[in-house]
Amino acid sequence: MEALVCKKLGDPTLPLDHSDAPFTLSTTHPIPELTSPTSVRVRVKANSLNFATYLQILGKYQEKPPLPFIPGSDYSGIVDSVGSKVTKFKVGDPVCSFAALGSFAQFTVADESELFAVPEGCDLVAAGALPVAYGTSHVALVHRAQLQPNQVLLVLGAAGGVGLAAVQIGKACGAIVIAVARGDEKVQLLKNVGVDYVVDLSKASVIDSVKGFLKARKLKGVDVLYDPVGGKVTKESMKLLNWGAHILVIGFASGEVPVIPANIALVKNWTVHGLYWGSYKIHRPAVLEDSLKELLSWLARGKITINISHLVGFSEANLAFAAIKDRKAIGKVMIVFDNQKLARSKL
Repeated sequence: MEALVCKKLGDPTLPLDHSDAPFTLSTTHPIPELTSPTSVRVRVKANSLNFATYLQILGKYQEKPPLPFIPGSDYSGIVDSVGSKVTKFKVGDPVCSFAALGSFAQFTVADESELFAVPEGCDLVAAGALPVAYGTSHVALVHRAQLQPNQVLLVLGAAGGVGLAAVQIGKACGAIVIAVARGDEKVQLLKNVGVDYVVDLSKASVIDSVKGFLKARKLKGVDVLYDPVGGKVTKESMKLLNWGAHILVIGFASGEVPVIPANIALVKNWTVHGLYWGSYKIHRPAVLEDSLKELLSWLARGKITINISHLVGFSEANLAFAAIKDRKAIGKVMIVFDNQKLARSKL
């Protein structure tokens, strides 16, 4: 089978034939066997590319698997084979899931308890984009911050994978959503998905722009800050928070870890939530299961939509990583086995 194998750490934006490229595209990798009576083999259709995978290939992520390894996290596909005691799925069923590693391959194996049925009417590629980005935002906003209708949600990095997910989930929860992004194309997309207000960082500051919107709407401040960015914009955004606000620490795309002043958090009764979504699989798996089932239901009903800005084949995976590195992604970046013509049209 085909598989993208990481044999050394390095820059994943280099073409696969470059001497320093960390990846090789193996065409003779062994097809994985079923590992237990309840295991399922999936023919992978689409892989979602997340910023964490980019950092992992660089060797800068908190989890460092031994070399060589096949990367990959959330994916979708069709059930290819089932163990003798599998009861939830049959060959031919569309499914999606997430894994610590291994989905950048033509086939992958998972226990049936780790797979989710893709509802009828859902696009399979869209389902593959759902688990990590939308799961992160759903657990953060619904489970951790317990976002309520008419609360004010401020989303930084709102046109990225988790940011756009947070915006849509915020609207689904009935919140007043303020999105922060950079550039006309990203701003227009955010307006199209129904945010209440967009700050274009290339033209305005967060503080002045958001204060103007809050004043016009007679709102006191921000109740929930969703932050996958860090750096200067986080520091500025904290000046907009209400008493009792929730701060969701999602990541540091800016490369700078922000300092949240404990003395101000004390006086203003802020709650700071660190959110490492993957650890829920170990500590609170039921939360992830409930979250993804609700998200798939929302996707099937059109309550949320998946914007895919880049769709590439395995041989062009470096272009997908470049979209992440250069912050050209608007929504999700996907790596697929099929649809090569479609893939090139999305670059």
